[in-house]
Amino acid sequence: MAQEHLDLTDRFLEFVHDIDRSSLKPDPVLAHEIGRLPGRKLIFTNGSRSHAILTVRQLGLDGLFEEAFDIVAAGLTPKPAEGAYDVFFERCGVDPLAAAMFEDVTRNLAVPKAKGMTTTLVTTKVGRLDHRDAHDQAISDAANVADFVTDDLSEFLARLNAQLSA
Repeated sequence: MAQEHLDLTDRFLEFVHDIDRSSLKPDPVLAHEIGRLPGRKLIFTNGSRSHAILTVRQLGLDGLFEEAFDIVAAGLTPKPAEGAYDVFFERCGVDPLAAAMFEDVTRNLAVPKAKGMTTTLVTTKVGRLDHRDAHDQAISDAANVADFVTDDLSEFLARLNAQLSA
Protein backbone atom coordinates (compact mmCIF):
# COMPACT_ATOMS: atom_id res chain seq x y z
CA MET A 1 0.00 0.00 0.00
CA ALA A 2 2.80 2.47 0.87
CA GLN A 3 4.50 1.87 -2.50
CA GLU A 4 1.20 2.41 -4.32
CA HIS A 5 0.77 5.71 -2.45
CA LEU A 6 4.28 6.80 -3.44
CA ASP A 7 3.65 5.87 -7.08
CA LEU A 8 0.46 7.97 -7.09
CA THR A 9 2.32 10.84 -5.44
CA ASP A 10 5.14 10.67 -7.97
CA ARG A 11 2.65 10.55 -10.86
CA PHE A 12 0.72 13.51 -9.45
CA LEU A 13 3.87 15.58 -8.93
CA GLU A 14 5.08 14.74 -12.42
CA PHE A 15 1.72 15.78 -13.86
CA VAL A 16 1.42 19.12 -12.03
CA HIS A 17 5.04 20.04 -12.78
CA ASP A 18 4.85 19.20 -16.48
CA ILE A 19 5.07 22.86 -17.39
CA ASP A 20 6.63 25.02 -20.07
CA ARG A 21 9.81 26.57 -18.67
CA SER A 22 10.83 28.21 -21.96
CA SER A 23 10.01 31.70 -20.65
CA LEU A 24 12.73 31.25 -18.01
CA LYS A 25 15.99 32.56 -19.36
CA PRO A 26 19.46 31.71 -18.08
CA ASP A 27 20.64 34.29 -15.56
CA PRO A 28 24.45 34.32 -15.56
CA VAL A 29 24.62 37.22 -13.08
CA LEU A 30 22.44 35.34 -10.58
CA ALA A 31 24.50 32.18 -11.16
CA HIS A 32 27.71 34.11 -10.48
CA GLU A 33 26.38 35.67 -7.28
CA ILE A 34 24.95 32.40 -5.94
CA GLY A 35 28.29 30.76 -6.67
CA ARG A 36 30.11 33.44 -4.65
CA LEU A 37 28.01 32.86 -1.53
CA PRO A 38 29.83 31.06 1.26
CA GLY A 39 28.55 27.77 2.60
CA ARG A 40 26.25 25.10 1.31
CA LYS A 41 23.40 25.92 -1.02
CA LEU A 42 20.24 23.84 -0.75
CA ILE A 43 16.84 24.00 -2.38
CA PHE A 44 13.79 23.47 -0.18
CA THR A 45 10.65 23.23 -2.31
CA ASN A 46 7.01 22.33 -1.89
CA GLY A 47 7.27 21.01 -5.43
CA SER A 48 9.06 17.92 -6.67
CA ARG A 49 12.82 17.45 -6.75
CA SER A 50 12.63 16.95 -10.50
CA HIS A 51 10.73 20.24 -10.94
CA ALA A 52 13.35 22.09 -8.90
CA ILE A 53 16.24 20.59 -10.85
CA LEU A 54 14.65 21.27 -14.24
CA THR A 55 13.88 24.86 -13.24
CA VAL A 56 17.38 25.46 -11.91
CA ARG A 57 18.83 24.00 -15.10
CA GLN A 58 16.63 26.26 -17.27
CA LEU A 59 17.87 29.29 -15.31
CA GLY A 60 21.50 28.24 -15.82
CA LEU A 61 21.98 27.59 -12.11
CA ASP A 62 22.69 23.86 -12.30
CA GLY A 63 25.72 22.69 -10.38
CA LEU A 64 25.33 25.41 -7.74
CA PHE A 65 23.12 23.51 -5.30
CA GLU A 66 24.13 20.55 -3.19
CA GLU A 67 20.64 19.15 -2.81
CA ALA A 68 16.99 19.70 -3.71
CA PHE A 69 14.82 18.78 -0.72
CA ASP A 70 11.25 18.36 -1.89
CA ILE A 71 7.73 17.71 -0.62
CA VAL A 72 8.31 13.93 -0.77
CA ALA A 73 11.45 14.19 1.36
CA ALA A 74 9.39 16.24 3.83
CA GLY A 75 6.93 13.36 4.18
CA LEU A 76 4.37 15.24 2.06
CA THR A 77 4.23 17.96 4.71
CA PRO A 78 4.48 21.32 2.94
CA LYS A 79 5.96 24.61 4.01
CA PRO A 80 4.89 26.53 6.08
CA ALA A 81 4.29 23.60 8.49
CA GLU A 82 6.97 23.51 11.18
CA GLY A 83 7.40 19.76 10.74
CA ALA A 84 8.55 20.23 7.14
CA TYR A 85 11.35 22.53 8.30
CA ASP A 86 12.32 20.20 11.13
CA VAL A 87 12.76 17.31 8.70
CA PHE A 88 14.70 19.59 6.32
CA PHE A 89 17.04 20.77 9.08
CA GLU A 90 17.65 17.24 10.33
CA ARG A 91 18.11 15.48 7.00
CA CYS A 92 20.25 18.19 5.48
CA GLY A 93 22.22 18.96 8.63
CA VAL A 94 21.20 22.61 8.69
CA ASP A 95 21.74 24.71 11.81
CA PRO A 96 19.07 27.44 11.50
CA LEU A 97 21.20 29.83 13.57
CA ALA A 98 23.95 29.65 10.94
CA ALA A 99 21.77 29.63 7.83
CA ALA A 100 19.74 31.91 5.59
CA MET A 101 16.54 31.29 3.68
CA PHE A 102 15.43 33.03 0.52
CA GLU A 103 11.73 32.60 -0.18
CA ASP A 104 9.06 34.17 -2.39
CA VAL A 105 6.08 33.40 -0.12
CA THR A 106 5.94 35.48 3.05
CA ARG A 107 4.19 32.91 5.25
CA ASN A 108 6.94 30.38 4.47
CA LEU A 109 9.44 32.55 6.35
CA ALA A 110 7.67 32.55 9.73
CA VAL A 111 9.09 29.24 10.98
CA PRO A 112 12.65 29.80 9.71
CA LYS A 113 12.66 33.27 11.31
CA ALA A 114 11.35 31.86 14.61
CA LYS A 115 14.11 29.22 14.54
CA GLY A 116 16.80 31.86 14.10
CA MET A 117 17.47 31.84 10.38
CA THR A 118 18.27 35.02 8.51
CA THR A 119 15.35 35.43 6.12
CA THR A 120 14.94 37.22 2.81
CA LEU A 121 11.65 37.69 1.00
CA VAL A 122 12.09 37.83 -2.78
CA THR A 123 9.24 39.77 -4.33
CA THR A 124 8.16 40.32 -7.92
CA LYS A 125 9.35 43.54 -9.51
CA VAL A 126 6.67 46.21 -9.82
CA GLY A 127 5.05 46.01 -13.23
CA ARG A 128 5.96 42.36 -13.80
CA LEU A 129 3.28 39.74 -14.12
CA ASP A 130 3.03 37.56 -11.01
CA HIS A 131 1.40 34.19 -11.74
CA ARG A 132 1.15 33.15 -8.11
CA ASP A 133 -2.12 32.96 -6.19
CA ALA A 134 -3.06 36.23 -4.48
CA HIS A 135 -2.41 34.79 -1.00
CA ASP A 136 1.14 33.84 -2.10
CA GLN A 137 1.74 37.39 -3.36
CA ALA A 138 0.80 39.02 -0.05
CA ILE A 139 3.67 40.75 1.71
CA SER A 140 1.75 42.36 4.58
CA ASP A 141 3.56 40.25 7.22
CA ALA A 142 6.99 40.73 5.67
CA ALA A 143 8.20 43.06 8.43
CA ASN A 144 7.55 40.32 11.01
CA VAL A 145 9.23 37.43 9.21
CA ALA A 146 11.77 38.86 6.75
CA ASP A 147 15.08 40.37 7.73
CA PHE A 148 15.41 41.60 4.14
CA VAL A 149 13.07 42.17 1.21
CA THR A 150 14.25 42.44 -2.39
CA ASP A 151 12.76 42.46 -5.86
CA ASP A 152 16.19 41.95 -7.46
CA LEU A 153 17.94 38.88 -6.09
CA SER A 154 21.03 39.26 -8.29
CA GLU A 155 21.65 42.79 -7.10
CA PHE A 156 20.87 41.87 -3.48
CA LEU A 157 23.36 38.99 -3.58
CA ALA A 158 25.99 41.19 -5.26
CA ARG A 159 25.75 43.69 -2.39
CA LEU A 160 25.79 40.89 0.17
CA ASN A 161 28.83 39.25 -1.44
CA ALA A 162 30.62 42.63 -1.54
CA GLN A 163 30.00 43.05 2.21
CA LEU A 164 31.14 39.51 2.95
CA SER A 165 34.37 39.94 1.00
CA ALA A 166 35.19 43.38 2.48
